[in-house]
Amino acid sequence: MTLFGAVDDEIRDARERARRRDQLTRQRATLLTQIEEVRGVLTDLERQLAKEDRDVAKLEQGGFAAFLAGLTGGKEERLVRERAEAAAARQRVTGQRTRLEWLTGDLRTTDQALAEIGNPHHELEVLLARKERMLVESGDPRGRELADIAARLSNVSADLREHQEAQQAGAAAGQAVGYVLRHLGSARGASTWDMFSNGGGFADMVEHGHLRQADEAAWHAQGALDRFSRELADIGVSAAPQLPKVDTRWFADVFFDNIITDAIKHQRIARTGEAVREVAEWVGAMVDQISGRCGELTRQQESLARRREEVLAS
Repeated sequence: MTLFGAVDDEIRDARERARRRDQLTRQRATLLTQIEEVRGVLTDLERQLAKEDRDVAKLEQGGFAAFLAGLTGGKEERLVRERAEAAAARQRVTGQRTRLEWLTGDLRTTDQALAEIGNPHHELEVLLARKERMLVESGDPRGRELADIAARLSNVSADLREHQEAQQAGAAAGQAVGYVLRHLGSARGASTWDMFSNGGGFADMVEHGHLRQADEAAWHAQGALDRFSRELADIGVSAAPQLPKVDTRWFADVFFDNIITDAIKHQRIARTGEAVREVAEWVGAMVDQISGRCGELTRQQESLARRREEVLAS
């Protein structure tokens, strides 16, 4: 047996069990989906069966439905038909219940197999790390390549983590800025109504409410933008996105039509909305760029991991 024969055997065994666990995990996900679907179908069928049973009972007990059927001379014929429909519905319910039992049994068997197989992915990683150390310490040429791969993997993984953090911060910032846009859009709608319908004090109150909500949302959004800016700095991007400053007089003066006309208020809302939309578009474009970079880094990480396993398996 070679120097690495024993650990190679363990690696092969762990890899086979890891593949088996992946297969069982996929089967379990499919079973859960099927069970959920059957439960939905069964609920509908049980509801239909209850209705069919009620229809039969009404005819058998001589209710109004039986009275009408008797007048037309078709009571017995309708009773036979209703009983047949109830029997068919009961058969479908029984079939789906049986199917649900089978699927639930398969799920228990799969869960038991998963419990027995343990965590071979972790075992495999431990074994690969052990062989990696053995190769490096033995002076084997493969050890030098593995050391280089390990360094590159570490750098790529750290870079990916930082980009993912920036991506998450950008998504949160985009959502927060979106809230501001929605409130401004509602305020603009109220302002338009005020201008063309002379909504008066009520329109001003509605407009003011939306603007106040936009003001509050803007403070939260700016905080999210600041966090995004810090995460961008971690990946080498210098940016300081700023929402337009809130004109506190603008928010208060909606009550004073004698000071600021409805048209001026409407223009202010529109201009602010456009400025906020520009920020939203910038955030969206930046998040798209970061997402693309995350994809590139993920592919690099996977490629390096595959090469590491190839070297360790050789």
